[in-house]
Amino acid sequence: MRSLMGLIAVVAAATFYLYLLSAYLPPGPRDAAPHPEGEDPGAGEHRLKFPSDLDELRELAELLKFYKREHHSYILLLFCSAYLYKQSFAIPGSSFLNMLAGALFGPWEGLILACLLTTSGSTFCYLLSFAFGKKYVVQLFPDKVAMLQRKVEENRSSLFFFLLFLRFFPMTPNWFLNVTSPILNIPLSIFFFSVLIGLIPYNFICVRTGSILSEISSLDDIFSWGTLAQLLAIACVALLPGALIRRYSQAHLKLDGLDSSNGPSQAEVRQDHKKQR
Repeated sequence: MRSLMGLIAVVAAATFYLYLLSAYLPPGPRDAAPHPEGEDPGAGEHRLKFPSDLDELRELAELLKFYKREHHSYILLLFCSAYLYKQSFAIPGSSFLNMLAGALFGPWEGLILACLLTTSGSTFCYLLSFAFGKKYVVQLFPDKVAMLQRKVEENRSSLFFFLLFLRFFPMTPNWFLNVTSPILNIPLSIFFFSVLIGLIPYNFICVRTGSILSEISSLDDIFSWGTLAQLLAIACVALLPGALIRRYSQAHLKLDGLDSSNGPSQAEVRQDHKKQR
């Protein structure tokens, strides 16, 4: 019970901090306004929320670009805080934040940010699970944890490449791997670098997509030769490291019995939670 109360306290403190950041945006630039004429520019602060679809993503990107013109540091702090919040507490939807990084900060600064924040947030999730959640994760998903534990032990001699394989080919959801890694006795250093390297292709795809979407104003732009060439380049860059890891895994890793069923979906989490209650 003490560990559960500690986790609730951490979540509550982080939520309150993020609320304060989003609720008290500084005044926007005076030379432009992202709202219809007559509408208070400061009203945008009430619309800040995590995007759940592309329309909300584009709207949020436009609003934050507006503030970023004169308050780059504040928007950077707000974005980093929101990203770490999602990653630390295993909240799905990182793809939208990666695309938002590309739309706000460009393809290269956005990629660096996404990689650093993904790694830092996943590490915080690891530490939170280690400090507060190990017992509850085992209670909720005993079979899935046991299966993953066996595969980790079978590949202990090539543990780093095994973790890279799971990041490149997410047979186990990333959030589930984050919360179970302390239970599987995966050293924090190996965990850290496997996330940093293993999620580069995924982050690259999302960030570049967000950067491209922010520049598209019509359907004609989507099917232009320039856009199609960029999308093709993204696909090639993302597929190459995955192909190399898969080739290595076939020769050195033991993956029999490891499939997508080893990691629970969000629906399974809710169902298992109801059963526990």
